[in-house]
Amino acid sequence: MRLLITLLISSFTIAEAYFPGNTWETRTAQESNLNEEQIDKLFDLTFSDQATMGAVLIKDGYIVKEQYADGFNQDSYGTSWSTAKSFYAALIGISLDKGEIDSLDDPVSKYVKEYGTAGKKDITIRQILNMTSGLEFPSHEHEMMFFEDDHMEYAFKVGMESEPGEKFQYNNVNSMMIGEILKNATGKTAKTLIDERIFSKINLTNYTAWEDSAGNTLTYCCLDMSARDYSKFGLLFSRDGNWNGEQVISKEYVDESLKLYWGSTPSMGWSHSDTRGYSLQWWISKYDDQAKIYNTSGKFGQFVFVDKDRDIIFTRITKYYPSGGEVQNFGPLRFLKFLGSVNAALGVSRFLYDIGLIDFEKGSVQTPYTLAEGESKEFYEKYVEIVDTMATLESDET
Repeated sequence: MRLLITLLISSFTIAEAYFPGNTWETRTAQESNLNEEQIDKLFDLTFSDQATMGAVLIKDGYIVKEQYADGFNQDSYGTSWSTAKSFYAALIGISLDKGEIDSLDDPVSKYVKEYGTAGKKDITIRQILNMTSGLEFPSHEHEMMFFEDDHMEYAFKVGMESEPGEKFQYNNVNSMMIGEILKNATGKTAKTLIDERIFSKINLTNYTAWEDSAGNTLTYCCLDMSARDYSKFGLLFSRDGNWNGEQVISKEYVDESLKLYWGSTPSMGWSHSDTRGYSLQWWISKYDDQAKIYNTSGKFGQFVFVDKDRDIIFTRITKYYPSGGEVQNFGPLRFLKFLGSVNAALGVSRFLYDIGLIDFEKGSVQTPYTLAEGESKEFYEKYVEIVDTMATLESDET
């Protein structure tokens, strides 16, 4: 009875908290008990990188500050790249809540027959989500999968490299398998599920969820939306999976997602992953007595930071020009998959864009794509300072 009363009180408290609807209310730094100088420092650090398209700071559900580069505004779409991993992984938690998936420790083969082979049959859903499956791990981290017509066919062909659970390897095939697990557990694609089970619950209606040309949801990447809408997902996790009184995702799964599973992870060159932990497709940016801050993370610098204890969200996205559509069609760029290198594919495609042979905004190619102007450098270099600044935003902490 005491537990029930506690849950009811908690639910009532969350329902009384502010949640954005079709509009988003604002508060000043002073009203939010935040230090204006630290806020300015956070945004100065963020916009010192010319790749930054937009950034939004939210406290207690209210927008405290937002800023956009010239030519962009609060409605401009960014693309997520791997930030989408955290979004789609939340659907696993909802399927657990609904009893469609029995346990994170179920073997993937229980839901995906292609994993019934020797070696793969012991891989668990938890290991997929925690990047410890032991699947083959090439230098491009299976980013070349992005250029395939059928990403799932590519994913199924990937063999084993090590014993499941043995080591952390940031492998895009792990995240691509989320969609197949969900489809076989629920009968619906991840694209349908994320709309029905998350976005429709948090008033998120303007977005693009990309599929490949075979109809597979790209669950390892590729959600397009505004900085504000990315922030809504961060707010959902900051509020223990509850949105305006409705438990969208169980608190237990949110807690599990934001638990320090890997205390540190191998450096990946383009990021400060060696300073971060990892758990269930979330990065742990800071985990000490000062603050516990978590983030989604995308290849070229897309982040949703969540300081759950302080109910602070900070979202940053990079410059992006939507190509239209929601199904990948590389058209004249189909040859890119034969280059065998992500850097080579980027270099060639950007060159063709620069000389006017390819136009990503007029539909000759339909896919998420980041031009050189949207690729971060300074933000990554200042990543630790940015996280530490976020940890000292409250007025009495500077």
